[in-house]
Amino acid sequence: MRFPTYTEAETLKHTWTDTFVRVKPGYAEYERFATKVGRVVTVNYSGRAIVDFADGAWYDIPATDAYLEVVPPEEAKDKYDATANSAQKLPGRQG
Repeated sequence: MRFPTYTEAETLKHTWTDTFVRVKPGYAEYERFATKVGRVVTVNYSGRAIVDFADGAWYDIPATDAYLEVVPPEEAKDKYDATANSAQKLPGRQG
């Protein structure tokens, strides 16, 4: 995968940021996310989506339709818990 230009990276960022996604099957390195729904926090300038699967960590996955599929918000609300970690705009009190 080649590095995107600045303009391409900005387009990817606007396309994918704050969308709910699921990793498509067929990629051994991402099998652990097969049944999980995540939220794209942002897209970095390497063209990789930074995805929060509400497990306390963020993962970088190529931001393309070949790797990710968009999950409608209605379906995602039952499978993604935004309060499970601190990847929130306004996290609740901690401790």
